[in-house]
Amino acid sequence: MTDFTPIQSLFGGVLIGLSAVLLMALHGRIAGMTGILTGVIPPLAPDWQWRAAFLAGAVVSPLAYLALGGTIAFSVPVSTGLLVIGGVLVGIGVNFGNGCPSGHGICGIARLSPRSIVAVVTFMITAFITVFVVRHVIGG
Repeated sequence: MTDFTPIQSLFGGVLIGLSAVLLMALHGRIAGMTGILTGVIPPLAPDWQWRAAFLAGAVVSPLAYLALGGTIAFSVPVSTGLLVIGGVLVGIGVNFGNGCPSGHGICGIARLSPRSIVAVVTFMITAFITVFVVRHVIGG
């Protein structure tokens, strides 16, 4: 079962939204994690510095939260093999969807992009079906 953490979730959502707005305002770029990540994998994008800083912030922020005494409820109810398979499937979906859930869901919907709205609806339907199959059909 997933823990209900409304305060942490609200705070995290505010920080994600703020980072997306600031990235758009200061750099004119969409805060899609996959697009940002591809710019720091060789060959490096010409603007790799802000991309590396953005990704470092995504890694350092939870570590800072833990250092300040916060706790992060975290459990992985599946095997490493299933996590790898899930990661590969998400990577394939990102390629076919021309973007990741963060880019489409946070920035695309905010811009009322029809392509992003369709992508997010597709992500959500797929997620609902996957959770149902894993929890109720396979029994995971």
